[in-house]
Amino acid sequence: MNKTISINLGGMFFHIDEDAYQKLSRYFDAVKRSLSMEGREEIMKDIESRIAELFQERIQNDKQVIGLVEIDAVISIMGQPEDYKIDQETAQPIDYSIPSKAKKLYRDKENSIIGGVASGFGHYFTIDPVWIRLLFVIIVVAGFGSPILIYLVLIIIIPEAITTSQKLEMKGEPITISNIERKVKEGIDEIADKFDKLNSKNFAENTRQGIHKTSSSVGKLFTRLFHVFTKFIGGIIVLFSSIALVAFCVASVFMIFSANMPDNFILNHVKTPIGLETPIWIQGIIFLFVFGIPFFFILLLGLKLLVNHMKSIGAIAKYPLLATWIIAFGIAISLGINEAAQLAFEGKSVQKQDILLNPSDTLLIKFKNNDFYSKNVFHETDFRITQNEKNEEIIYSNDISIEIIETESSIAYLQVEKLAKGKSADDARKRAEKIKYNFKIDGNVLQLDNYLIADVKDQYRGQEIAIYLYLPKGTHFKTDKNFYTYDTSNDDFFNLHYSSSDYIYRVDSEKVKCLNCPISENEHLDVESNEIENDSTATIIYNENGVLVKKKINETIAIEETQKKTETKSKK
Repeated sequence: MNKTISINLGGMFFHIDEDAYQKLSRYFDAVKRSLSMEGREEIMKDIESRIAELFQERIQNDKQVIGLVEIDAVISIMGQPEDYKIDQETAQPIDYSIPSKAKKLYRDKENSIIGGVASGFGHYFTIDPVWIRLLFVIIVVAGFGSPILIYLVLIIIIPEAITTSQKLEMKGEPITISNIERKVKEGIDEIADKFDKLNSKNFAENTRQGIHKTSSSVGKLFTRLFHVFTKFIGGIIVLFSSIALVAFCVASVFMIFSANMPDNFILNHVKTPIGLETPIWIQGIIFLFVFGIPFFFILLLGLKLLVNHMKSIGAIAKYPLLATWIIAFGIAISLGINEAAQLAFEGKSVQKQDILLNPSDTLLIKFKNNDFYSKNVFHETDFRITQNEKNEEIIYSNDISIEIIETESSIAYLQVEKLAKGKSADDARKRAEKIKYNFKIDGNVLQLDNYLIADVKDQYRGQEIAIYLYLPKGTHFKTDKNFYTYDTSNDDFFNLHYSSSDYIYRVDSEKVKCLNCPISENEHLDVESNEIENDSTATIIYNENGVLVKKKINETIAIEETQKKTETKSKK
């Protein structure tokens, strides 16, 4: 029966029988004798830690006793001291016949910039850490996700390679006595070199070279990033400038060849800042030069950013294009000024008509369309060239507006203003007078056309009709369902309720009240409040003339019951 001993190896507790303990002690003594004094203690600590890890992998539980079998297996992995001895003068090649351990991911703080994550991934994937760092920088610049947060998480979850065994595992090298000794001596030599450099007379030169190397590396990194960024910007410029250039060319060609199209088609579908005083094909040429040439140069700029060493188009092409653009731009400006001069003044022609209403009348306001020009009674056309019943070309427009205003006069009246623009006040007034617009007053019905007509020779110069309906206090009125399309009244005075065209309105001193609108639409405080609103036995009805009818529900029920009884008796 062998005696069992408890030992502390590399910070771990193990149970080992006496024979295995003696063999392990002899192995440690032989290893220690084979090592030089330099770094011996640190090497022995790393060897003990590695053997403790191997024991930990081979035992099933904490009570298992380590025997000679486990000792022999570990020694076969670690190797005999005489086989792996490394002197300061001659170093034997590393024996890779021993199976190398699989790589583990650690952070390499010795070759780190911040946390050693990139260096650790570089060792794990056997690539230069510079590419890992470049990838992180690109992700940060592009703004994908939260790369900084991810980096901090990686620093937390990835352990740092501290011990010699961990540093060998990080690189995938076999954890043997020779490798541990070599790694420790490399660290000692690096420290010694650093001290030599610090004590050297060439410290300043070494520092300068280090700074130059670091700045050169950073400069190269930013140069690469800037190169990628310029390529990206160049691609965007080329894409959008190409699309814009094609669009301008197509529009210009359409305008240039518009002479073969009907005049009314051009007038109805083509609107330019220069106007229609200048032939449309000339405008197409100017449009091509003014917008096409700048976007052509922008396209060249994008191509230069995208393509290295691209040749210039040369001064022979550059300067003539620039001169052409300056001339075309100057012509466009002068034509634009001329067009603005054609609309410099506004003139109007005013027509006033009284509306005679009885005190009990409700004014009915209706908008009427002409089926010949349009089947739609709504406001849908500001300007269109069409033909009348005599096949004559005319200007047709629905640019009509109406506003309801209170008047102190006792008589309601209508004021129709015909508006137009021109190069002078007199020219604008004469053009306004030629506008054709009709309305009709028939009793308590006001019928308004929803369109105006003008002569094509007068050209389109902002012709419109502004209708002002002045109503005295107490006037009742009602609108048709099309009224809201043309209404421009101030909502503070008259708020049109769109939910129905059956509402009756009354003009009060401060605003127009709706007499039969639902109380839920009283957001403008314009719904009439009735004195019997809280009376559950009564209701209110207005007739089409705006006359209030008070009808008691109880009385109605009584009358209906009496009629039913009378009918029953007569049948009997």
